Amino acid sequence: MKLLVIGGGGREHALAWKLSLSPRVHKVFVAPGNAGTALEHGLENISISSIPELIKFVQIENIAITVVGPELPLAAGIVDAFQASGLKIFGPTQKAAQLETSKIFAKEFMQRHQIPTASYTRFTDPELAHQYIDQHSTPLVIKADGLAAGKGVIVAQTREQAHSAVNAILVEKNLGTAGCEIIIEEFLQGIEVSFIVMTDSRNILPLATSQDHKRLYDGEMGPNTGGMGAYSPAPFISHSLHTHIMHNIIVPVIDGLKQEGINYTGFLYAGLMITPDSRAKVLEFNCRLGDPETQPIMLRLKSDLLTLIEHAINGTLDKADIDWDQRAALGVVMAAHGYPDNPRKNDAIYGLHDLIDELKGNDDFHIFHAGTHMNGKNKNEIMTAGGRVLCATALGENIKIAQQNAYKLIEKIHFDGYQIRRDIGYQGISYQGKSR
Repeated sequence: MKLLVIGGGGREHALAWKLSLSPRVHKVFVAPGNAGTALEHGLENISISSIPELIKFVQIENIAITVVGPELPLAAGIVDAFQASGLKIFGPTQKAAQLETSKIFAKEFMQRHQIPTASYTRFTDPELAHQYIDQHSTPLVIKADGLAAGKGVIVAQTREQAHSAVNAILVEKNLGTAGCEIIIEEFLQGIEVSFIVMTDSRNILPLATSQDHKRLYDGEMGPNTGGMGAYSPAPFISHSLHTHIMHNIIVPVIDGLKQEGINYTGFLYAGLMITPDSRAKVLEFNCRLGDPETQPIMLRLKSDLLTLIEHAINGTLDKADIDWDQRAALGVVMAAHGYPDNPRKNDAIYGLHDLIDELKGNDDFHIFHAGTHMNGKNKNEIMTAGGRVLCATALGENIKIAQQNAYKLIEKIHFDGYQIRRDIGYQGISYQGKSR
């Protein structure tokens, strides 16, 4: 069986790698992939990007199933186009993906279906937004309505920062059409976690819980990023809280969409704030797996991912069994110099080939690539090609040991100007320490 994974980041490397481990899979194509997927056994990169060309490729190669990784193809309607051509694809339709592609759609949807989230007000007029800021205390959260490549959410600690964010989005148009409208949202206090499920539009299969670290620097300081590391499971989510999240958030989302004539099939990511009273409120929805949460989650997954996706496509997720490694997994992102605002490209990465050889056959560790490519002149040389470059991921008996194992991998890799956080998993480690 041949499969296709759409995307070229760390999430897609992890997905393609996990799918390739299925005994029924002969090859996984990745469009466009990265240096990691180019080097991975059973994976092959293809340089095709347009939806019509991808459909033609799938038809010619007799691809059994296509899995969509990132949000942009979903927003462009790739699932609708594939389904119209009679092809099997895993991901939500363009209409369903509005939960991610429009913050305003998501907020109004949550209001209609009584799903707990932060209060908000929407604005297209910058002057009215400035007046609102002057009348409210900070912190405030300013969000662009559309997709903004991780740059559309600003947590303003002061009124000055809030005014600056409004000007950047609504006046200076720094985010283009994604920033034609904004919402200003109350700032929620608590612990942020990632809650990801698979759904066939009727049945829901929760994946392992996880926590992402968004800020660039240790201790949740510095600018927001796409994610500097993640680990799984998130120990803050007890059995009762898990039940609460499913009953009050996940099930109402899927049922609410169905009531509005939208069938949702795919991964659904709920970014949640666990409040001090152990309740959960929605910060955002993503209509895909998170990145870098996918990397530790896939390292822990013991079940055949292909079988789970087949169940989802066929509407039989209620018959699916999912099995997890009971150990923790933790991934540390190595980011490029200048990330997130101006990441530098084409720095040579050293130590990767030796590390790949060292880890061969050891399923407790994996280096997932994101922003990498092969040097066109020297095919053995791997270069940086984006903001988040690598995610060194490891298993361990607990979060602390998984953390230690992941940072040991980092010590063996180098490229000029790389940035890492040294505290990935700190909240989970602290929590586990207190609970003993």
